[in-house]
Amino acid sequence: MKKVKVALIGAGLRGVNYLEYALQHPHELEVTAVAEPNQERRENFKTRHGLQEDLCFASWDDLFAAPKLADAVLICTQDKQHYEPTIKALRAGYHVLLEKPMSPDAQECVLMGEIAAQSNRVFSICHVLRYTNFFATIKGLLENGSIGDLMSIAHNENVGYWHQAHSFVRGNWRRKEDSSPMILAKSCHDLDILLWLAGSDCVRVSSFGSLSHFTSDQAPKGAPLRCLDGCPVADDCLYYAPKQYLTDNTHWPTSAISDDLSYEARLKALQEGPYGRCVYHCDNDVVDHQLVNLEFASGATAAFTMSAFTRDVSRTIKLMGTKGEIRGSLEKQEIKVIHFGSGKVERITFEDAGGHVGHGGGDTGLIKDFLKLVREDGNSQGLTSAYHSVQSHMMAFAAEQARVEHSVIDLKAFVESIKA
Repeated sequence: MKKVKVALIGAGLRGVNYLEYALQHPHELEVTAVAEPNQERRENFKTRHGLQEDLCFASWDDLFAAPKLADAVLICTQDKQHYEPTIKALRAGYHVLLEKPMSPDAQECVLMGEIAAQSNRVFSICHVLRYTNFFATIKGLLENGSIGDLMSIAHNENVGYWHQAHSFVRGNWRRKEDSSPMILAKSCHDLDILLWLAGSDCVRVSSFGSLSHFTSDQAPKGAPLRCLDGCPVADDCLYYAPKQYLTDNTHWPTSAISDDLSYEARLKALQEGPYGRCVYHCDNDVVDHQLVNLEFASGATAAFTMSAFTRDVSRTIKLMGTKGEIRGSLEKQEIKVIHFGSGKVERITFEDAGGHVGHGGGDTGLIKDFLKLVREDGNSQGLTSAYHSVQSHMMAFAAEQARVEHSVIDLKAFVESIKA
């Protein structure tokens, strides 16, 4: 088996987590270089993967200025920093694995899709859900006609109240201007999986939702701008920052607030950084709940709900067909197939997928598939090629426009307007 060499651009949590695969399977994957502007993150990644100093760069421009250092690059920068390094990587002859979303700019997504169609390089998007046993099994059941013709899908992404506060109120994805609309930043995974399961082009989109709770008019009386500045409801508030970030548990999301995870460094981060702010006094503007309705060319429909107001971080789905139903929970790793007429109920469970860890096994499946494609030197494309990923991104952009305009979007016309 040919060992694949990869360079990482953006040594944040996603990139670091994906490339744990190289440490667990060194005969398959070797990390040869990193580009990361944050010196502490760069040094940590260098040490973990045993990289030479001259192969650790402060910018992607410096990395691409060097002779070709790997077979492929994994790009895990912030959303707005996806397009430029992707284009430079493809032009330099690298295969590319790009973290989702492709870009917060619809035109850039279309351009990347066109480049993907012309390139002889592998260009895949990190839509990890397609690689889970859970969703692959549901896709197989649909293709085998287990519930007849698919008519409707009801899919929920339960964001979790604490996850919303961390990532989309205090965190990097709190503002559309700085990252993406939440339906793109958080849920392009889900729109992609709905498109895949429907097996048919999306034709119309509508959407409803808003930012309703994490606003200043919902703040408790007397709540200061920062939790540590004498909050009068500290004992009762679900979002009091020290309850989340100053415990003995320094795994994610606590690991995101500071590269130094000592108590003193975390305390300073809450006193000075974004994660110590009152959730009702932040500068966030993305929604905290949204519903998206989709119509497909086959006649099937889907209703997707994304909501902050859940305890668990989970995905649940129900698919309704002419001969039966499929009901499933990704985090519980359970699927139930209910057959009409006979009343037969099949139960399918997955014992070894790790639940929500690594997106139910999807992270590992994604990396394994990408390595296989790279070994074939771009002669085939995987489940999540950039060319195919464009449509689900357009669904997200259309959903946001429909939400803001209170309209129903014809997706074909919408895409043509983007290309114009």
